[in-house]
Amino acid sequence: MNKSQIRKKILNIRKNNFNKNLKINSHKFISFLKINLPNLKNIGGYYPYNYEIDDLEILDLLEKKQFNISLPIINKNNQMSFFKWSNNDPLKINKFGIPEPVSSRIFYPDILLVPLVGYDGNLNRLGYGGGFYDRYIEKIEKIKNVIKIGIAFSFQKIKSVPTNNYDKKLDFVITEKEILK
Repeated sequence: MNKSQIRKKILNIRKNNFNKNLKINSHKFISFLKINLPNLKNIGGYYPYNYEIDDLEILDLLEKKQFNISLPIINKNNQMSFFKWSNNDPLKINKFGIPEPVSSRIFYPDILLVPLVGYDGNLNRLGYGGGFYDRYIEKIEKIKNVIKIGIAFSFQKIKSVPTNNYDKKLDFVITEKEILK
C-alpha cells in the first residue's frame, strides 16, 4: 500500500475507534517531561481535529505548571508558524476548519507535540500528506533544536511507515498505552 492508501485506512480506523475518554494520562506525560526533558518549558501543541487524540488537557495542565504554550497558524504557501496561546485566549477557524490562535506573538517551541495519522516502531510519522509539520520542523531546526513528540492512539501504529527524504522522524511517540523512544 502507498501512503495515500495507508492514510485513508488509518483515518477510517481512527474515526470508527474514536473515544473521547481514551486519552493520554496528563500527569504521566508531565512526569515524562520532567524526567526526560527537565529544562524545556516552551511547548508547541495542536488543537485536536478530525478524531485526533486530544492534547488540550495536557496543554492546560502544562500551562498551570508554568510552561509556555503555543498553537500553529497555517500561513500562505502552506507554511506553518506557532503563536503564543493560553486556554482563555480566543481562537479563529482556519480554511481547513481547525481552530487557531489570534495572537501575533510568534513562538519557537522547544518541544513540539505532533498530531499524526500513523506511526511505526522506528518513530516514523505518517501525516495528512500536506507536509505542514515536515516543513515547519525543517524551518525551526535551522533556528534551534526541537524535540518532536508524536501524539496518537495506540491503534494508529502500523508495521512500517513508507518514508522519503522530506519526512522528519519523531523523537518520541506517546499513546494512551506507551511511550516509544
